[in-house]
Amino acid sequence: MRFDIITLFPELFLPFFRCGVVGRAFSGGLARAETAQLRDYCEGAHGADDRPFGGGSGMVLAAAPVLAAVRDMRKRNAGPVIYPTPRGEVFSDAVARDLAKLPGCIILCGRYRGVDERALEAEADREISLGDYVLSGGETAAMAVMDAVLRYVPGVLGNPLSAEEDSFGGGLLDAPCYTRPEVVEGRAAPAVLLSGDHAAIREWRQARAREMTAERRPDLLSPPQPPPSKMEGG
Repeated sequence: MRFDIITLFPELFLPFFRCGVVGRAFSGGLARAETAQLRDYCEGAHGADDRPFGGGSGMVLAAAPVLAAVRDMRKRNAGPVIYPTPRGEVFSDAVARDLAKLPGCIILCGRYRGVDERALEAEADREISLGDYVLSGGETAAMAVMDAVLRYVPGVLGNPLSAEEDSFGGGLLDAPCYTRPEVVEGRAAPAVLLSGDHAAIREWRQARAREMTAERRPDLLSPPQPPPSKMEGG
C-alpha cells in the first residue's frame, strides 16, 4: 500500500515511519510512504498560506500550491485524496478496513485555519475527522489513519487474528487483559484466565467485552436506525 502525504512539516513523520508495527510494514516492503513539502509547489512571490478573505484570525493554505501538489501525487498514486478535518466523517474501524483494501491514498495535511475551499472542492475525495476536537495540523491525524489502516494490510501484523481480537474487531470493545505476576498489589488476575480451559476463557472474554461495551460505548450495541420514511403529501 502506498501513502503520499502533503505537509508543511515532513520531518514529523520520520520517527513514525521507523517504529513499531508501522516501521516493520515500511521496512518489510508491505507499505510505502513519501512526504511532499507543500512549499516546494509555491511559485513566484506567493507562499503556501495567506490571510483569509473576509478577515479573521489565522492563515489559510492557498489553493495553487495545494492543487499543484495533489495533482503531482496523483501521477503515481491512484488512491483517493483524504483531507483530515473536524468537519469530516468520523474515522472508525470500518473506514480503516475500507481504506486498507485500496492500493494507496494521498493525505493532505492542513494547517492554520485550513485549506482554501476551492482546492478541496476540486481535488479532495474524502474528508475524515478523528473526533470533536481541533489539532494544530493534519499530520497527527494522518499518522493515526495510516496506523489504523496498516493493521488491516495482509502481512503487517505478526498474527492476523490480532486485529480481529482488538476493540471493534467484533463490534465490541476488547476485554480486559492481564499478565504475570498473578497478583499485583493485592489484585489477582481472574482465575478463569489461569484455568487452561480455553472454552471458558473465550466465554469470559466475550462476556466481559459485552459488559464493557454496554457500560462505556452502548451506542455500539444499538442497531442502526433506518431514516424516517417520507410520506407523500407530508
